[in-house]
Amino acid sequence: MYLLDALCAFFFFLLVLPIRRSSQKREQTDESTWKSLIAGVRFVFSRKVILATITLDLFAVLLGGATALMPIFADQILHVGPVGLGWMRAMPAIGAFGTALAVAHLPPMKQAGRTLLWCVSGFGIATIAFGLSKAFWLSLGVLFFVGAFDSVSVIIRGSIVQLITPDEMRGRVSSVNNIFIGTSNEFGALESGLTAALFGPVVSVVAGGIGTILVVLGVAFRWPETRKIGALDRNLR
Repeated sequence: MYLLDALCAFFFFLLVLPIRRSSQKREQTDESTWKSLIAGVRFVFSRKVILATITLDLFAVLLGGATALMPIFADQILHVGPVGLGWMRAMPAIGAFGTALAVAHLPPMKQAGRTLLWCVSGFGIATIAFGLSKAFWLSLGVLFFVGAFDSVSVIIRGSIVQLITPDEMRGRVSSVNNIFIGTSNEFGALESGLTAALFGPVVSVVAGGIGTILVVLGVAFRWPETRKIGALDRNLR
């Protein structure tokens, strides 16, 4: 699989090479890209609800991500080996997939803001439970709920951003949102690894879950309008 991935990336590189652009167009494109990105950042900071939802996502993943430490838990704490690690990695995806199917067939949420805050809190609580668990079956169960809570929060955050953002700004705001999400995943893995190296994996995961809950409390009181978001089938602008 790795060889196939490498070959596809190499052929993609070869196909891109013949593409040529004039230097003037390249300078104009680069300038336009930076202007669009800055405009997207300004819009995000001017809309408190969008800023609150992105903040939730950024710090929840940064602090509460236990994915990077799963190999340590599988080997040193749960003693389940590579097969057990595979199941541990699969459970959040199974929880997210099952929850997404359920949400798709349920009526629109009436209190989306409060549901978002509770789901991110549930994500933090499930992360704490995973860090403290010494039983393999319990770890799989809480990892299922980690994926389930994260799935609901992603659905709500994505819907809120799309509903609040005007059509002409949607691409720029989505770009800013994706930058935050991508960097938070990578920095979250770095933070988990450094904390685990200093204090141990259990402390790293449990502290991250507690930090996630504290972030939810901070967002709820810093941006109280987040708690007031109603049904997602209405115009939120």
